[in-house]
Amino acid sequence: MTEARLPETGEIEVTTPEQAAYLVEELAADAEHPTPVSQRLLIVLDIDGTVLREDESLSPGIVDAVAHAHRAGHEVMLATGRNWESTRGIQRVLQIRPEYAVCSNGAVVMKRVEGSEAHYERCHVETFDPSAVLAELRAHLPDARYLVELPDGRREYTEYLDDWNLVHAKRVPFEDLAREPVTRVVVVAPEHDEQDFLELVARIGLNQVSYAVGWTAWLDIAPKGVDKSSALELVRGWLDVDPAHVLVMGDGRNDVGMFAWAREHGGRAVAMGQGPLEVRDAAGEVTGTVGDGGVADVLRRL
Repeated sequence: MTEARLPETGEIEVTTPEQAAYLVEELAADAEHPTPVSQRLLIVLDIDGTVLREDESLSPGIVDAVAHAHRAGHEVMLATGRNWESTRGIQRVLQIRPEYAVCSNGAVVMKRVEGSEAHYERCHVETFDPSAVLAELRAHLPDARYLVELPDGRREYTEYLDDWNLVHAKRVPFEDLAREPVTRVVVVAPEHDEQDFLELVARIGLNQVSYAVGWTAWLDIAPKGVDKSSALELVRGWLDVDPAHVLVMGDGRNDVGMFAWAREHGGRAVAMGQGPLEVRDAAGEVTGTVGDGGVADVLRRL
């Protein structure tokens, strides 16, 4: 036996009779112990540092664990700072087609549209005028690299950066970044570190926008009042999910808002083991690191 196909999850490699037997036993166990409708969860996963390791490889065991969660009747979706172009590729790798995906730190919600082949369209987009915040940041970080995301998903940037997905992106002068409303501004200053950015934000204040500082000198700016939690509350309502039946997992400061949202309503918030202390403190639980398969550990115990 070389492989077995599971409903709605794609192909899972089976290389030995022992693995085949294990797969059959697991399927039988799922069938014997289905999750009651009243206990089914909306499971929300961050991508970077949660689903993916720093080298872009998958967290160990995550594809099988996600398939296990689906067979048990739960819905697994992504909520990420990434744009849709990057997010949909991760959905394919995880072999999921959730009804919704939250992108751009909550500024964009994508909805699945069924046709000859399932595709997605923007069903909710939040924008803001970036001119003031760009001018203020430029005054303090003249050598930083800047990128904006437009409402239709196009991106414009000032200088190339390896960490950015620049497919279908356009390089423009800095002054052109503020020509129209945007869903997101990203600022990266490789010569600075994370602490420099935290101190800068505290010093200048960013009161008219929402923002999150990444692990490195990475600043992500969204419309005021918008983060993953604001988008997820919309999704939860559209799916008619009980607020207590939400499980969110992440590792970064941009996940703190959705942690608070889940916990406030009686749901579960799980931080990855390698996350900053303030992120781990904001969650109700802490699992293993992304390298140790922390997500799979949690999903297997559902």
